Amino acid sequence: MRYVMMFVETEEFAQKLEAMGELEQQAAYAAVTRWFADHADRITHHTHLAPVHTATTVRLGQGEPVVTDGPFVEGKEVVSGFAEVEVADLDEALKIARSWPACPVVEIRPVA
Repeated sequence: MRYVMMFVETEEFAQKLEAMGELEQQAAYAAVTRWFADHADRITHHTHLAPVHTATTVRLGQGEPVVTDGPFVEGKEVVSGFAEVEVADLDEALKIARSWPACPVVEIRPVA
């Protein structure tokens, strides 16, 4: 089965990352690199997204679509990246997600 894991960054996480010294940041990024290497046999695609301020939002449903700069999502969490994994089942996807060393939230969805 294929699942997409969306890595969700909170404001608190982003502030902690920004407050880290250079060596701490390098160690945090190295942990993420190791995670991708450890699961490379099951990851079919992944990417890190540009910062949230670069987003463009299209709202549909009420007449003409409305296009605005920025995410303008209700909430203080943003998807900062994703990985698509090919695994046997949701349990295996959960096992991989539990080992994610960065953002504090990982949303898992089956690929339709």
